[in-house]
Amino acid sequence: MIVLGLTGSIGMGKSATAKMFAEAGVPVHDSDETVHRLYSGKAAPLVEAAFPGTAQAGVVDRVKLAGKVLADPSALKKLEAIVHPLVRADADAFLAKHRAAGAPLAVLDIPLLFETGGRGRVDKVVVVTASPEIQRERVLARPGMSEEKFSSILAKQVPDAEKRRQADFIIDTGNGFDAARKAVEAIVAELAGDKKETPPS
Repeated sequence: MIVLGLTGSIGMGKSATAKMFAEAGVPVHDSDETVHRLYSGKAAPLVEAAFPGTAQAGVVDRVKLAGKVLADPSALKKLEAIVHPLVRADADAFLAKHRAAGAPLAVLDIPLLFETGGRGRVDKVVVVTASPEIQRERVLARPGMSEEKFSSILAKQVPDAEKRRQADFIIDTGNGFDAARKAVEAIVAELAGDKKETPPS
């Protein structure tokens, strides 16, 4: 089974592209969705122990947590030390399940693949990109986003040009979603051929 890492900077269209892989019949593990699940499950007591007052009734309050970690690099590292191993274990279980089912291809959707040293966990990398103008327009349209917050997020991410340089495949979502879908289908055809896993009913 080929493990394809899907990544891209904020606002590049990675989530939409992940859905396209799923629609093409490829199993997709979504790191962000996994974190959401963990925050109302096994991560909640661990986060509450590290950051008292951030979880109630076994669910992490993301707003309260953000208030404690976003402006404090050491607190963010502490949070990552709790969450990253849990996400990785979840991804490993996902890969084992689909490998056993005979899937020819699986996607790990990892927003910070290069930033967290995740390159060694995947066989190939697809980077989702768009022009800086399109990226800015998309991100600033998000609720609660500001120029300052956008700049702060970008500063923590490996530059788009560097990600593209290290990619095996590049999908430009700035050309429209039909073009992106064709690019996804071409990648799936190249890596998985006609061997598709039948999704569980």
